[in-house]
Amino acid sequence: MKKTLGFYLTAFLILCPAFVLAQDSKKPKDTLEQKIRKLDVAQADAVLRKDFEAFDRLCAEDFTVNNPWGDITKGRAAVKEQMRSGMISHTSFLREIESVLIYGKTAIVMGRETVVTGENSQEAGKTVRRRYTNIWMERNGKWLLTARHASVIPENTS
Repeated sequence: MKKTLGFYLTAFLILCPAFVLAQDSKKPKDTLEQKIRKLDVAQADAVLRKDFEAFDRLCAEDFTVNNPWGDITKGRAAVKEQMRSGMISHTSFLREIESVLIYGKTAIVMGRETVVTGENSQEAGKTVRRRYTNIWMERNGKWLLTARHASVIPENTS
């Protein structure tokens, strides 16, 4: 009995620290994933409110977008110009994050977006559903949205 109890106690003392280390090693990734999720939602909010200050803080200067109109927009300044002109204009913007993948200093966020287009955009007031992929990169200690792809989900699909 003493040998069995001693065996289990020894096994517990050996395995318990490994279990705690495994838990701790998972924690930072979860924390980083939560941070990326918050940044992704904040970026959508900055676009909705046309908050250029927040947009500048969240997006890299070389931010590049493969946009839903079939073009590529290069540079944060060019995207902001599309926002100013009304080409990018929403009265509602809902972003649903479905997946976050983290690879070192790169995070890939994928999901769905539902926007209601603003009054100055093409087809004002239209509800548009899209699939999106955002690529965040840690640059100089700061996570910045660096690349984005968005495509419209055709109305006849779910």
